[in-house]
Amino acid sequence: MQISSEYASLVQWIRNNTDASDPVLHIHAGMAVLVLARLVTRYPLSHPVPFLIVVVVAAANEVLNRLNFGSWRWNDTTADFTYSVFWPAVLFFVLAVQQRKQRRPALRGMPANRSR
Repeated sequence: MQISSEYASLVQWIRNNTDASDPVLHIHAGMAVLVLARLVTRYPLSHPVPFLIVVVVAAANEVLNRLNFGSWRWNDTTADFTYSVFWPAVLFFVLAVQQRKQRRPALRGMPANRSR
């Protein structure tokens, strides 16, 4: 069997054995990959590496779906990819902005906890 069909069987088994909808499964998968990427790489969530790993894994998932189905199903592909990367992107963006704001006063010689 091809890897794509084995992968599709695994995904179908997960769908059949949970009560979660496809979008919810993609959201959970994206967050699980983000947490695993954070733990494995040891980069903070404010660093782009864990988020980029989520993007790569979500893209690989869609490529495997394309290989299994034989063609792109663009509406499904874009929705699934968006569900998978949305919350990891929000977390990365918010944490990166927060970290930059905390570092900025310290670079000017001001205490980091001082508010303007």
